Amino acid sequence: MTTPNAHEHATENTPRGTAAAAAAGPGDGPAPLNTWQATTLVAEREITTQVRSKSFVIGLIITLVLIVGGIVLTNVFGGNDSASDVAVESGIEIPDAAQEGTPLPGASGIEPVDAADRESAEQMLRDGEVEAAIVTNPDHPTGMTVIGLDAAPADIAQSLSVSPDIEVLDPGDQDEGLRFIVAILFGLVFMILSMGSGTMIVQNTVQEKQSRIVEILLSSISARALLGGKVLGNSVIAVGQAILYAAASAGALLVMGQGGLLDTLTWPMLWFVLFFVPGFLLVASMFAASGALVSRQEDAGSVMTPTMMLVMAPYMLVVFFNTNTTVMAVASYIPFSAPVAMPLRMFFGDAQWFEPLLALGILLATAALVMLLAARIYSRSLLHTGQRMKLTSALRAKG
Repeated sequence: MTTPNAHEHATENTPRGTAAAAAAGPGDGPAPLNTWQATTLVAEREITTQVRSKSFVIGLIITLVLIVGGIVLTNVFGGNDSASDVAVESGIEIPDAAQEGTPLPGASGIEPVDAADRESAEQMLRDGEVEAAIVTNPDHPTGMTVIGLDAAPADIAQSLSVSPDIEVLDPGDQDEGLRFIVAILFGLVFMILSMGSGTMIVQNTVQEKQSRIVEILLSSISARALLGGKVLGNSVIAVGQAILYAAASAGALLVMGQGGLLDTLTWPMLWFVLFFVPGFLLVASMFAASGALVSRQEDAGSVMTPTMMLVMAPYMLVVFFNTNTTVMAVASYIPFSAPVAMPLRMFFGDAQWFEPLLALGILLATAALVMLLAARIYSRSLLHTGQRMKLTSALRAKG
């Protein structure tokens, strides 16, 4: 997403009181900030500067419109208005309105096909004779269960104008088209938010070095606090956007009568947000450390490239290999691809209950180690000017 002018951001990003504290003599200025206070102050400025910019607001609105519009158009043009053949267990009465079709979004008419019992209905479904099955369920308030073969039959349930129990016979054999769409959704959100915020971190870091603002900042706060504030502020913005996009998607699915699909997406989306936080901290720290190595905007692209490739890799991976369970299983444990691969595996029921916990633990440990290394590089190269500083030199430098 587009961001405010880097010079304007660098000027506004100077924490309140730091310049005054640097200029004032002993005892004349405000009390020095501790590390946490300085970190939160920098984070606050990062957040307020971005969310107040017109480019950020416009980009956010456009993205929300694209997400909601895509879901609506998919349902409008991809729906089936003709009646669906549905196996109905003996003893269940289907309302006339359901057989004729309802005006509700996502609902289609039902063409009942008699089935002697549940076993017969399920067999007809497996043989492809019907698109869904409706069987008795005395334990559910509606007295019935709607069964789908490899996906929740949300349109059939919507046609009944009630909320019946829903079952899926073979949840592991999800539609490849749906798998591809969900893979792109998770991959794009992670890539766009990570690259957009990461690029902004690099540009602002370089601008602060060029304008010598960083020297004023470091006279009042530590380099670690400055780095922490930048990463924290951008993380709050990115996570907030991810949650907003998830909420918009959920709302659009509900309005379009895709409650069944939403039910299957809820937990994977929550896990995606949970994985997104440490995943973003990981790449944001790398972007910040990269920006500290250069002093000119012309050199920023070269130092960002390795991290950008790591951010793009998960998207390319899930687009081309989302149906390869072996590749996806390996990718779900690699820190840079886990935020996308693991939620996708969970959505399609390919992951055991302990796998997301294990993958999250690996991601958290990796993010912590990378953040410590990034802080070392950042603090030792931030005041360096002139030619690009080599990574090995930054690691060996004293500081």
